[in-house]
Amino acid sequence: MPESIDPPEGGETEPVRLPESDLESIEASVRKLLDQSAEQARQLDSLASAPPPTDSPFGAFGMPGFAGLPPQPAPPEPRPILELEGEEYEDEIDALSDWVDDFLVRVYGAEVTTAAPWCEQWQEHADVVAWLHALWLAYQQHKDPEAGLSGLFVWHRDFLTHAMATVRAAGGPLAACMTDPDRPAHRLLPGPPPSSRTTAETAESEENGAPAQGAG
Repeated sequence: MPESIDPPEGGETEPVRLPESDLESIEASVRKLLDQSAEQARQLDSLASAPPPTDSPFGAFGMPGFAGLPPQPAPPEPRPILELEGEEYEDEIDALSDWVDDFLVRVYGAEVTTAAPWCEQWQEHADVVAWLHALWLAYQQHKDPEAGLSGLFVWHRDFLTHAMATVRAAGGPLAACMTDPDRPAHRLLPGPPPSSRTTAETAESEENGAPAQGAG
């Protein structure tokens, strides 16, 4: 058994003296802990002051995303289809045609009659393309979860009914096309002629040998 250490007479204990090598080791450990604590404090301050990335899944909780991931580019803003040209227009009309033929007409096409004409070549009618494209953009917006549970009801009420009634009106843009599903037809109706002012400006420009104003 180890021998007990009796305190010296008078009840006072002598201070314990450590070798200098042990003191240096303890001091080094303390300095290391202080340095680590200071570094952690700097990191916390940096994270707290930096705004969370907009694409971070933790942005709603004020937490930053994973470090090292580049921010995702924002999707391009939708543009009216008639403003597009070339390959960009062709890609958009292909996507629109898929939606119209595979979804819109199958679900909401109803019967083709003189009161509700249709055209299998509706892509040739610029005004119909513009209407259906706008309807498609509205559909994408209102079926998004952010639109809420009533999103698609709003789309039916404010967009679908009005657009289809206009496109398939008896006197609308497809009036000269198919009114009987057994007799397909397609004809572009002539639009209004240019105004008298535009006609006069065009004639004057041609007389002076200059291109008309607004001509490409």
